[in-house]
Amino acid sequence: MLTRRSFVRTLGALMLSGVASGAYAVGIEPVGRPRVARYHLLPNKWPAGLKLRLVILADLHACRPWMPPRRIGDICAQANALDGDMILLLGDFLSGMRMGGNWVTSDEWAVELARLAAPLGVHAVMGNHDWIDDPDAMIAGMGPTIVHKALSSINVPVYENQAARFEKDGKGFWLAGLADQIGPREGLDDLPGTLAQVTDEAPVILMAHEPDVFPAVPDRVSVTLSGHTHGGQIRLFGYSPIVPSRYRNRYAYGHVVEDDRNLIVSGGLGCSIAPIRFGSPPEIVVVELG
Repeated sequence: MLTRRSFVRTLGALMLSGVASGAYAVGIEPVGRPRVARYHLLPNKWPAGLKLRLVILADLHACRPWMPPRRIGDICAQANALDGDMILLLGDFLSGMRMGGNWVTSDEWAVELARLAAPLGVHAVMGNHDWIDDPDAMIAGMGPTIVHKALSSINVPVYENQAARFEKDGKGFWLAGLADQIGPREGLDDLPGTLAQVTDEAPVILMAHEPDVFPAVPDRVSVTLSGHTHGGQIRLFGYSPIVPSRYRNRYAYGHVVEDDRNLIVSGGLGCSIAPIRFGSPPEIVVVELG
């Protein structure tokens, strides 16, 4: 059976061998200035008068030469300039690279992420590579991981099955975040337990690194925000040959609406397994609610 890993490895070898399109997929698209993907939503039961702008960064995969500290700093400056009420970090800070490249240390990327600023703060969830590429945490089967420690050092809260209430212009809303659905083992995420912390009728925004939880998300949640897929990393005519999701292209990329429930899947910023992007350029996501 063709897996994402074997497909990307094979395609990466072909491209790196000198195919012209490979030069673009390896040397241009993965390292370009992120585009800004904008979504405007008015979810059901959204409170009149509440307008929120969320700026979303997913899947940094800090790694030289494709995502070095200087580039992370530039991305942070670009994100700040988008004037979000909140900046949300959807996991996979660690490299995940298996074909070349050198690690960027957590101290290096955390210093750059410390530049991020928004009136209602910067908030994060963990990604699968934040566990997989932390051998000590994988062996222990628990945190704190390298990423937990790095984000704590710059005062960015990591939501692991937690929900917190915020207000803007006198209107309340909840931000919730799931523990990673893959992690050192399945079952770390607890959607019912997370939503049980919501104590009023204010809308809920859910951060979940992998989009696969979406079929279980109730319509009580106004929008679910995910990364992980990188848009398939290779995307042709709206189709991705390999998507790291049990639902394949159903949740590969973009705005998905099912039963009046909203999911937005970011194409992300970095690369995993191999330094290849083709038809799925790096992006910062802006979600306007209300």
